[in-house]
Amino acid sequence: MENNKVIIPLSGRIDSSNAAETEAKIFSQLAGKAGVSIEIDAADLVYISSAGLRVILRLKKAYQDLKITGVNSEVYEIFEMTGFTEMMPVEKAYRVVSVEGCEVIGEGANGKVYRIDGDNVVKTYKNADALKDIQHEREVARLALVLGVPTAISYDIVKVGDSYGSVFELLDAKSFSKILAREPERFDWCVKEYIKMLRKIHSITVPEGKLPSIREKTLKAIRRVKDTLPDGLGEKLMNMAEQIPERDRMIHGDYHTKNIVLSGDEVLVIDMDTLSVGDPIFELQRMYNSYVGYSENDPQVVLKFQGFDQETSRRFWHESLAEYLGTRDEQKIKEVENKVRCLSYAYLIDWGTRHDLEDKALIELWRTRLICLLPEVDSLLFEVKDSEKRA
Repeated sequence: MENNKVIIPLSGRIDSSNAAETEAKIFSQLAGKAGVSIEIDAADLVYISSAGLRVILRLKKAYQDLKITGVNSEVYEIFEMTGFTEMMPVEKAYRVVSVEGCEVIGEGANGKVYRIDGDNVVKTYKNADALKDIQHEREVARLALVLGVPTAISYDIVKVGDSYGSVFELLDAKSFSKILAREPERFDWCVKEYIKMLRKIHSITVPEGKLPSIREKTLKAIRRVKDTLPDGLGEKLMNMAEQIPERDRMIHGDYHTKNIVLSGDEVLVIDMDTLSVGDPIFELQRMYNSYVGYSENDPQVVLKFQGFDQETSRRFWHESLAEYLGTRDEQKIKEVENKVRCLSYAYLIDWGTRHDLEDKALIELWRTRLICLLPEVDSLLFEVKDSEKRA
């Protein structure tokens, strides 16, 4: 026993032939140990019947603080089917995967996607306790697929270093970032396919309660920033942002070229953990940050993240916005871009402040840009030309 915890190893098969004997051994080991926590180490357990499950139930009744660890896939399925995973913590034993030397084919706010062999990729998570994140992403990715968004579904969970990863089958997949960097002649194709997919996502009505709203995240950022802006500009921004309505349309939330991949001849969206609902301006806000905002003071930022230079990045943003809006009218494009930038700079100022960004000059640059923009913008609302028909 260590740290008031008793570890009980189980092995082989536990069924009606040996359940009573197993129970007697367990409770003999626990004699005189009231108030301890119990960990059942099931690494060597290959099968458990209903008789064995009843032993665990009686153990759980006597010791509320009980969990089961190291469970193989077959035994875990038994625990899951019988509802044990809802009654107590049951941790699967996950195979270990190394990503050392593997190509990064995608990257988002919460993790990276590595190619581990010719057929498969693994998404690793920055959060060391990522199992809940993985489950969330699997659920929303499944929802997106059902609603018509082509995406990859995780078929396995693995251990990667100190965290976890989701394994997906993506045959010969390469990101749009890689295409733009290595095949510049396909620039126009990338823009059209990128926006075709974005329109498809934004055309989807999501059933109520299935995805979180993205609107409140930006409103929270503006609330934290508004009092740092002069001459009532913060209140003006807050009022305009609050006029953006809640919407039930799907938003990816981290839609950039590292998260759009070409697998064979099929375009897929990956990194679905940021999926939400809301107005398209919140999507465009995050897109602007990816292509322009974060790298506004340092061209190396976008080169390091996306793999292509700042000129390509800014051109891709402009052409994508024009394609999304369905217009070549530069005045109209600029008008919408300025609305987007108002939200983008507020979000960036808040992000830089909360993360104690070392480059304080960059935060002040974003603040200056926002202060100059706000007198020119009276509303953050805009319409997308034939957006649903184009999706």
